[in-house]
Amino acid sequence: MGPKAVVSEGDLFRHPLREQINLKHPLVRLTDLINWDGLNASMSASFVSRKGRPATLTEVDCWFVVSPACVRSVGRGRGLAMGGKPVLAGLYGRNVFQTEPPIDPSSLTRWRKRLGEAGVEELLAETIEAAKRAGVIKASSAKRVIVDTTVMQKAVAHPTDSRLLERCREHLVKAAARHGLKLRQNYNREAPHLARQIGRYAHAKQYKRMKKALRTLRSRVGRVMRDVERQLDSVADTGRIALQELISRTRRILSQKQKDKNKLYALHAPEVECLAKGKARTPYEFGVKVSITTTHKEGLVVGARSMPGNPYDGHTLAEALEQAAILSDVKPDVAIVDRGYKGVAVEGVKIYHPGLRRGITRGLRAMIRWRSAIEPAIGHMKADGKLDRNWLKGALGDAMHAVLCGAGQNLRMILRKLRLFYALVLIAWLSRSITVDFQA
Repeated sequence: MGPKAVVSEGDLFRHPLREQINLKHPLVRLTDLINWDGLNASMSASFVSRKGRPATLTEVDCWFVVSPACVRSVGRGRGLAMGGKPVLAGLYGRNVFQTEPPIDPSSLTRWRKRLGEAGVEELLAETIEAAKRAGVIKASSAKRVIVDTTVMQKAVAHPTDSRLLERCREHLVKAAARHGLKLRQNYNREAPHLARQIGRYAHAKQYKRMKKALRTLRSRVGRVMRDVERQLDSVADTGRIALQELISRTRRILSQKQKDKNKLYALHAPEVECLAKGKARTPYEFGVKVSITTTHKEGLVVGARSMPGNPYDGHTLAEALEQAAILSDVKPDVAIVDRGYKGVAVEGVKIYHPGLRRGITRGLRAMIRWRSAIEPAIGHMKADGKLDRNWLKGALGDAMHAVLCGAGQNLRMILRKLRLFYALVLIAWLSRSITVDFQA
């Protein structure tokens, strides 16, 4: 059942919240800039059933979904602790001040699954409209954009053969105990010791001993896997599918070689890919490629999309420009890219990249030089937001997290604009009062 509208009835013992908080606070002004009625209308399609308990307010869920990507220090615990923070209570759609948490943590997971990628794209589109209302960008700013790609790392440990094999054995032993299967041997003492020894041998550059211990560990994991596989028929149908999937992933890890493609880098996240962006500090990153589109002048995010499969950058350009046109309601005329997009053409859009010589005027050269402005924007999305590490599950979690990080970056830019305006008003008032006192 969809959210129920809040009835604004008076409370005899509690004053309205908007009479207690500072209405000029940037967070309050940001809340007023967002069209909540439009978001309610667009998200009502997610509720197909009219029965059951009403869902929580759209304002509450949207803020809790976006706020971790907007402010890095806002986690689930800090966001739910509202005591002593009346401004946050107003931010979460409350009419009166309340000290209890506004939402149960499990509701956020269900809301994210219900919204999907299309729902969070509605949030990103609304942040773009709010930026226009706040004066952060003009309506024509989205005609000239900058496009670049980066890596959004998944929340997985660094994949080594010994760790992956040991994790497979642990999961198989736990699954066997859960389904009542009796194993011949579980290697609960030998296998962890082998995994530790492999790391020590590798650190000491004793590679022959390392390979020998790795072969032993691989044989132990294979024995446990085959023992569980022989007893699959005695497992109930409800748990057999999950156990078969675990065995399939274990067999894939046992058989993969160093130079293989499409390797499995995490047992719980098969969608993780290995990407090499040429960085000296992190030559290999494990996650998914993400395309980011920002306005050329202001740097507002008008598009963010995950690109699974590690495609060539040029093949992602048309999709990125299409998303930017849909979310901003303005079709880009000019796109500034780096040399990784060289040789790609998109109908109706002029593509410029560094290194062009023919027909490049001084003004175009200055515009192309501004391409590097997207790099600090991506850096802020990773440092201030959570683009550097994704904790959401599956390929859908990758797609949603990329869009939410773009929405969080836009909200930070709007808040910075509102704080700057508030500071300028305060400075003007102080200077006026000082002038009056001086004249008196």
